[in-house]
Amino acid sequence: MTTSVRNTVLVVGSANLDFVVRVPHVPAPGETVLGSGVRSFPGGKGANQAVACARAGNAATHMLAALGDDAHAEPIVESLRAACVRSSIVRVPDAPTGIAFVCLADDAENAITVAPGANDFLRADHLPSLEGISHLLLQLETPLDTVVACALAARAAGVQVVLNAAPACALPATLLETVDVLIVNEGELAAIAGHPGLPLAGTLALIDVPCVIVTLGARGCLARVRGDIFLQPSFPVEAQDTTAAGDTFCGVLTAALSRGDALPAALRCASAAAALACTRLGAQASIPTQAEVDAFLQAQPMPADAHQGHAGLAAYCGLT
Repeated sequence: MTTSVRNTVLVVGSANLDFVVRVPHVPAPGETVLGSGVRSFPGGKGANQAVACARAGNAATHMLAALGDDAHAEPIVESLRAACVRSSIVRVPDAPTGIAFVCLADDAENAITVAPGANDFLRADHLPSLEGISHLLLQLETPLDTVVACALAARAAGVQVVLNAAPACALPATLLETVDVLIVNEGELAAIAGHPGLPLAGTLALIDVPCVIVTLGARGCLARVRGDIFLQPSFPVEAQDTTAAGDTFCGVLTAALSRGDALPAALRCASAAAALACTRLGAQASIPTQAEVDAFLQAQPMPADAHQGHAGLAAYCGLT
């Protein structure tokens, strides 16, 4: 009797076509801002993370997504194919492909509105075989009951469950109990913990998940694996568009874990890929290759005082 090798990441999540308009600044409520043109890019948290896992993480990647039977679906399918992501596409004839409207400011910040469309029709019974799957990567742009059911199926099959809990919402205990790695930003962490005002380190202690990673934008990231804390300062770059930076981080981190990398190495690789993604426009279009990530890391100078960078991040996280 033989045991199959588990070396593939399965991403179950959203796929959208992003329409991006460049503006001087993100408009305030009630404000109208004139933009400088509209471009479209394949996006969606799930599809972005699948492309990052395959392209920047160089992992065998399979994606389950729901798309409409319309022209907006085709750039997404082609982008997945070009990144060597094997896809299981559920076609929903009565719903359009998901669309995101991205307002991208000159300082690289953005505001995003999503019309889920076909993503709302993704169901747990669409889940492909978990044979050969090492990690299941999930987000929250598809129905929550689908996310929970897929996580439970993965747990039952001995597959590691990675959840990027975005967009922010309160999560049922049933879901958190199945998660091996939880990736959140500060707002998402606060929504899950429900205890605002605590230092980050204290908030992390409230989350009963084996590994919790908090991304902190330009500061870097903080991870807690049971009782151990790991810090990864960010890599300074001149940002052009931060749209898919978090998704790139999630995909590359999961790819690194799937090949057995230790968490500190996985955090460094994911942070480098996310930094590179910030230097380019678009979601999937901005995601670097593994060769680009490796070259970027090799080019990083050893800081004269590495401790100082970690010390500043530690202070921000409430570890000092």
